Amino acid sequence: MPVPPATPRPTLEAVAARAGVSRATVSRVVNGGAGVTEQLAARVRRAVDELGYVPNRAARALVTRRHDAVAVVIAEPETRVFTDPFFALQLRGISEELTARDAQLVLMLTRGDEDSERVGRYLAGGHVDGALVFSVHLDDPLPGLVRRTGLPAVFGGRPGDPAATPYVDCDNRGGARAAVRHLASLGRRRIAHISGPLDQTSAVDRLDGWRDITGAGAGLDSAPDLLASGDFTPEGGARAMSTLLERRPDLDAVFAASDLTASGALWTLRGAGLRVPEDVAVVGFDDLRTVAQHTDPPLTTVRQDIEEMGRLMARSLLDAGEGVDRPDSAAPDGIVLPTTLVRRASA
Repeated sequence: MPVPPATPRPTLEAVAARAGVSRATVSRVVNGGAGVTEQLAARVRRAVDELGYVPNRAARALVTRRHDAVAVVIAEPETRVFTDPFFALQLRGISEELTARDAQLVLMLTRGDEDSERVGRYLAGGHVDGALVFSVHLDDPLPGLVRRTGLPAVFGGRPGDPAATPYVDCDNRGGARAAVRHLASLGRRRIAHISGPLDQTSAVDRLDGWRDITGAGAGLDSAPDLLASGDFTPEGGARAMSTLLERRPDLDAVFAASDLTASGALWTLRGAGLRVPEDVAVVGFDDLRTVAQHTDPPLTTVRQDIEEMGRLMARSLLDAGEGVDRPDSAAPDGIVLPTTLVRRASA
């Protein structure tokens, strides 16, 4: 069967002829320019609808130097990003905000210095209007590479590089304090901590919050053997919990640096024949509903609004590009969202 010829794409000139205005007037209306009366603008919009005109983004970019595209750069490998619900929630918040503003999301992942250099070259190539960067590690070259491109950027999480601003984060340290205080209020005195990777500021802040409370007296044990390193994964949590039980079989509570870490700790505790919360109380961090509500028992945790963090990152970047002065982005360094303790059956 012969393929029918493609229908010619409506042009700017065709819209101008249909509306009875100049090509320049149509261009100003389509590209959001000023200087057109509402009556003329209405005629242009009606002609656009009637003809089914779609602006040529490539041509528009040549004129406006805007691409309506934002790079989302995650400093983690695919195996981590596509298995951790945290990233799905943050990407959903970012995507919702970009979609509402008619901007495209370009996802880029990095696994090391070579990938970071590749991302830096792409960003410097003028393909996007800005970058959202998160899960950065303390020795990561990404912040410096992004800064050298001159592109606007917003970071997810408090960056280790003081120049990597602005950023959006949650109150990691305050949330950790609330978790440990809650465990202490239950009469627990030997409260262990499974940290996240300590080359990330979120893990460092949560560790500091644990130390703030356990080191403040009140009869709490602050011995260093109550600390074990994890990596924000269930497997890391399970390994760290095994280490803690070998060192301190008398521990009576665990504050885990993430819900996934806590889920792994629960596997190990169950395997060791320990009851939660009767023998060992457990608190996580994140409130990933797909995890925290389905562990056995359901997990008490510290909630951070992950989707809202993503939305705020995208909104801050787009508003800065449009010269919008937002009250919630008045701080030059960043936005820090509050956290709340969500009580369930594990503590």
